[in-house]
Amino acid sequence: MTSQSQSSEAAPPAPLSPVAARLLARARTEAAEGRTEVAIQTFKNVLTLAPGNPQAMHELGALAYARGDYAQAIDCFRRTLATRPDDPDERIWHGMALSRHGNGAAAFEELRRACELAPDSVLAWYNLGEVSRALAKPDEAVAAFERALALDPTHTPAMLALARTRASSGHIDVAVSGLREILKREPDNAEVWFALANLKVVSFDPDELAYLERAFADTRADVSARIWFGFTLSRALEDHGDYARAFEILEIANTLQRSQVQWEGPREHSRVEAIMRVFEAPMPPPRDPELGSEVIFIACIPRSGSTLVEQILASHPEVEGANEIDDLKQQIDAETWRRGVAFPLWMPETRPRHWWRMGQDYLRSTARWRERKPRFTDKSLSNWTTVGPALAMLPAARVVVCRRDPLETCLACYRQLFTQGAAFSFDLDEMADYCIDFMRLTRFWLEKFPDRVMDLEYETLIAEPEPTIRRLLDFCGLQFDPACLEFHRTERAVLSVPSAAQVRQPLQKNTARAARYGDKLDHLRKRLRDAGLLPGNP
Repeated sequence: MTSQSQSSEAAPPAPLSPVAARLLARARTEAAEGRTEVAIQTFKNVLTLAPGNPQAMHELGALAYARGDYAQAIDCFRRTLATRPDDPDERIWHGMALSRHGNGAAAFEELRRACELAPDSVLAWYNLGEVSRALAKPDEAVAAFERALALDPTHTPAMLALARTRASSGHIDVAVSGLREILKREPDNAEVWFALANLKVVSFDPDELAYLERAFADTRADVSARIWFGFTLSRALEDHGDYARAFEILEIANTLQRSQVQWEGPREHSRVEAIMRVFEAPMPPPRDPELGSEVIFIACIPRSGSTLVEQILASHPEVEGANEIDDLKQQIDAETWRRGVAFPLWMPETRPRHWWRMGQDYLRSTARWRERKPRFTDKSLSNWTTVGPALAMLPAARVVVCRRDPLETCLACYRQLFTQGAAFSFDLDEMADYCIDFMRLTRFWLEKFPDRVMDLEYETLIAEPEPTIRRLLDFCGLQFDPACLEFHRTERAVLSVPSAAQVRQPLQKNTARAARYGDKLDHLRKRLRDAGLLPGNP
């Protein structure tokens, strides 16, 4: 999402003392030079001398937002809004920070208010559309993006977001047409090329393939553009049957992307070990054994069939598909902050009344997903690490572990450019480590909670759809409904763009790709085989 760097028509701040004014000028210089941490401290010094100064407070919030400290950004913008309640740009900033922090409902209201205050603001409508899209409100998102484009027909981010929203609602052809329209005006826009490839339905012709080769080879280009072009080119090469060259490009693009993200595999492995140690002990009896019967958690690695499973469940008349929501993580993060001890170390001291409170808070925060149907799915990608606390909070919930052939899963993740939440996927060794930890921990959950956790293998679902779907529904306490077999006809927003077209097609029997890459995956095969995840001698 985007906003302006300064609030327009802001109330003039009270005069600053000469010392505070000099500090404010210095903070701005430090921020402009990219010395973010130093600038933040200088802005804080300004606010010590001039408490509540709205301009310093706003600029401190903007820096905190840029650094990813959304909690501090929210606090700053909230304080600034106390003196500028009718400033639409301040509300845009606040809404953006709320959204990034996971409070989509509050962000939606804040951005809607910004649109009321500034009905001619492209930024207000665009950001309202982005939040609406994240909340699986496609109609509201489309209306907001169309309003933004009515005000500025050349606003590329709104055009791109509108195309993605159309795709999530199943209007794939309209999305393709919209993206092609952008490329007519901006033929070098790497993000749009990637968005087109990411729909998984477009094949690039030889001229387009040649263009992508040239664009990717331009080492002078911005690194983000090269990454987008790399993943797009790899997909195009696959379409033309050149898997060796496709993998070569994938390796370069993934290496570039890995340099842009933070991921500490050993620390994540230690966290998995700690979770298993904590939950080896028996759980105390829950305060309310029936709490959480509304919830079906889906635990998975990306690209393992979880969106398909959610689509099947969401085809049932009693189940709403909520996509990837963060409410469970927010409850755990809030409890971690409250106790001042890292997750999962605070769990042994947690009593049934505490779990009950957290479960009630979770159900309140997810109430929007039960407005039309009594039950809903929660498909957060972090669910596999939090099955234990989820079932302590919500003992009547059900957990479906979706897994796919480990080699195919690792390859599928490596082939996919994730924009967030999957920093482990850009290196095959780190991907293997992640997959190994996933399998160990989910097997642990299956053994510990055999009546509340189900193992669902993607390949079995593909080979035997009806008996597998019947077993899934029975496990979730749902009556069989034929609509679940016709899941591809279900109309709903699917926020996982790479899967949006796929889940609207009947089951595809031959989805395996690893064999096409030959010996390129031999090292990955060995890693997985040594861990006991593939047939052969460990």
